[in-house]
Amino acid sequence: MHEMSLAEGVMELIAEAARREGFARVRTVWLEIGRLAAVETEALRFCFDDAMTGTLAEGARLEIIDLPGQAWCRQCQAEVALLDDDGICPQCGGFELRITGGDQMRVKELEVE
Repeated sequence: MHEMSLAEGVMELIAEAARREGFARVRTVWLEIGRLAAVETEALRFCFDDAMTGTLAEGARLEIIDLPGQAWCRQCQAEVALLDDDGICPQCGGFELRITGGDQMRVKELEVE
């Protein structure tokens, strides 16, 4: 399951931040996840709880910020929001899209003690 490796990667980022910043516990983790990032958020929630067990983030709340996809349409020359990755411009129906955002996942913020 790809979401487990993502959750483990988040834990590594948290551990690195704890070493650098000197905090001992994480209460909340905010993740920004783009709609085009190929992340199943419910599976990630399940894996997050498991990956955080026995760590300084055990019991931490996971908040997911859903970001729309963004693309530039060559046909209509517009920046458009994408709700999925079907490859069709929602403005003109064209198929010449260049993804410009919403295809990433990042730790946006941590609430720590």
